Amino acid sequence: MRIMAEISKAGVFKLAGRQVKRLGYGAMQLAGPGVFGPPKDRAGALAVLREAVASGVDHIDTSDFYGPHITNQLIHEALHPYSRELTIVTKVSARRGADGSWIPALSRDELTQAVHDNLRHLGLDALEVVNLRSMHGIHEPNEGSLEAPLSVLAELQQRGLVRHIGLSNVTPTQIAEGRRICAIVCVQNLYNLAHRADDALIRNLAGEGIAYVPFFPLGGFTPLQSTTLSEVARQLGATPMQVALAWLLQRSPNILLIPGTSSLGHLRENLAVADLALPPETVSVLDRIGS
Repeated sequence: MRIMAEISKAGVFKLAGRQVKRLGYGAMQLAGPGVFGPPKDRAGALAVLREAVASGVDHIDTSDFYGPHITNQLIHEALHPYSRELTIVTKVSARRGADGSWIPALSRDELTQAVHDNLRHLGLDALEVVNLRSMHGIHEPNEGSLEAPLSVLAELQQRGLVRHIGLSNVTPTQIAEGRRICAIVCVQNLYNLAHRADDALIRNLAGEGIAYVPFFPLGGFTPLQSTTLSEVARQLGATPMQVALAWLLQRSPNILLIPGTSSLGHLRENLAVADLALPPETVSVLDRIGS
């Protein structure tokens, strides 16, 4: 297993008009089971956030519907006042039911409230990046117009509450629609070694200089499992999850990673992939997992 490396070795890419390191951190797993309620170990969650930033992470992904409110409150407690170099990306379009259910929240009032909730819990005057998550599909995109909710976000951007806008769980058609309404700085979709539906989209976004941020880079609630992946990891002296992250870094220069964890050990493992270079023949072997 490889351990801590200098994460700048993984390179940088433009996000929201600034260069961020390609290895970031996703805060979703800091909430309780099912991304609902408080963490079992609050002190541990705070320690993970502080170590991530101390290790050079300058891109954190969150949302006020994680918990709800929990991850943003933890980020505020652990890191406020924030470094000028830290880019916090949040997302809107859902709220949580009392049973932990995920409920679409795309009306003008709901989106406006969501932006204000994120501002309040993060302790910010303006949100650097807000991703509008399409709710036409659950974990994979489905077609359907995003004009109405995206227009609301664009208005909030004009009011200075939101600096930059991204899209999540979207199709190329929806991205094109979005770019007619406002500038889109990033796209966040399901993508990993085994789930390769966005291969062409990633290439096209790279040509446009737009960041692609894969969610569930390690498989999400069903972690990646592959005999090939395990064998490659053994040969390289790494963990399978480290190899899966390294493959993403080498897949395209516009990919920004936000692997999430509530464990200091796993955080260190994830960040260590900055030092893991996959030989071309190994990449070819891994490519076949998703074919």
